[in-house]
Amino acid sequence: MRLIRFATEGTARTGCVDSTRDGDVVRAYDPATGPGEVVGPLSGVRLLAPCEPRTIVCVGSNYPCQLKEKGRPWPERPALFLKAPNAVTGPGQPIEHPPEVERLEYEGELAVVIGKTARNLTAENAAAHILGYTCANDVTAHDWRADGQWARAKSADTFLPLGPWITTRIANGDLEMTTRINDRIAQRSTTGQMIFGVPAILAWVTRWFTLCPGDIVLTGSPAGVGPMKPGDEVTVAIEGVGALTNPVR
Repeated sequence: MRLIRFATEGTARTGCVDSTRDGDVVRAYDPATGPGEVVGPLSGVRLLAPCEPRTIVCVGSNYPCQLKEKGRPWPERPALFLKAPNAVTGPGQPIEHPPEVERLEYEGELAVVIGKTARNLTAENAAAHILGYTCANDVTAHDWRADGQWARAKSADTFLPLGPWITTRIANGDLEMTTRINDRIAQRSTTGQMIFGVPAILAWVTRWFTLCPGDIVLTGSPAGVGPMKPGDEVTVAIEGVGALTNPVR
């Protein structure tokens, strides 16, 4: 199932996407009762970020290809940092390039969306607490890392595009993931290359953070992280999940 948030007449609503012979349509959706009436074609609604996380936990240095590219040591445990909820933006919405930033970077990632309250999970029971998966762009102002901590570099407004929807089931744990800048593929890997897989990440994260429904865990970005400039269009695509496109402004 593909779960969405969308706007009609200025009001945010929750829905799901059904595939029909005539194309994708949007239905109203209630977690308690499931799909409802047809709202209209998917092309006729404005998609919002598919969830409103209270907590956003991110994993860094989680792909061997990135470790090799950056000359970093192999991690003993997942390296964690946070992004602020104000950074969240939706599909098609512009990523704002602060004028004083010389290097604004894209980082395509698989995001895990929490479905029920999670604390002290194990690798064995982690899957039961996952609502689904979505695409994420962990936008980073490279210059601002000189602050000595990452709050400003990672959490400015629009620095976390999410979407286009939450896919509640994926075929396997080895999904192709690409980040495209305009017509150029800048990142290509598979989620099976992650050093720490999703169950291990959730077990580690929930030792320290209680995660609530709608919260997000980003699982890391592969090699190929690079700069964006105003006028670019960035697409993060994950096999079986979806494709998230945002312009840079």
